[in-house]
Amino acid sequence: MIRALATSRKNRRKNNAFFVEGVHAITAAYRNQWDVQTLLYCPDTIHTEWAKNIIARTPLDTRLEVSAYIHTQLSDRETPSELMAVIAQRADDLERIPITPDLLTLLLDRPRSPGNLGSTIRSADALGARAVIITGHAADVYDPKTVRASMGSLFEIPVVRVQAHHTLEAWLEQARATLGHVRVVATSAHAPQYLYDYDLTGPTVVIIGNEQLGISEYYHDLCDAFVSIPISGSATSLNASVAASIFLYEISRQRKGKA
Repeated sequence: MIRALATSRKNRRKNNAFFVEGVHAITAAYRNQWDVQTLLYCPDTIHTEWAKNIIARTPLDTRLEVSAYIHTQLSDRETPSELMAVIAQRADDLERIPITPDLLTLLLDRPRSPGNLGSTIRSADALGARAVIITGHAADVYDPKTVRASMGSLFEIPVVRVQAHHTLEAWLEQARATLGHVRVVATSAHAPQYLYDYDLTGPTVVIIGNEQLGISEYYHDLCDAFVSIPISGSATSLNASVAASIFLYEISRQRKGKA
């Protein structure tokens, strides 16, 4: 079952759980009180105080000792982490996102690469976003590649998958009713206004589209503005994760300047 969680999206969805290994991810999961259903380890390979402390704070009925062979087979790393875990997924509920005056939410429309998705979540956490929303047919938030690339940030900020447009619209309406206004801004290579010329100091939802297809038609009507990221050279576009990072950095720069 544990191996299936690591390799199959269908099984992760069925069991509402996912497989995690590594210091950053497990430390963040414990710090933010995620539901650790099983902690796996091989007693013969436990050497660090970090691992010993995590084991000590884990209830006995949640611990699972395995042989060195099983431990190695479960890992997809050249050097297996001391600890591995099965953790319950959190609800895809937009109520998890705090609606505060400094609202900054990153919305990713149909991201395809688990690695890029994880990196983008990491950037969102580092650059002040309060949450990440994922819409459309997208890479799995709980894919081991996503979890690893996020370097623990998946456990730090709400990452919510939304399938129904009306759910997103209801949340946006609630945020606007609470805060007075919320701007929805997306990137477009054809937008005449540059990113750094647009006021992003207020409550903002940033939309980053699919690298090949851009944002879906639905979001064209939802957006208040489109801005472009000026680039030079022969490249015609940016990696979605890079574009998201540049966008969020500019918002952080503007807000710190205003403060």
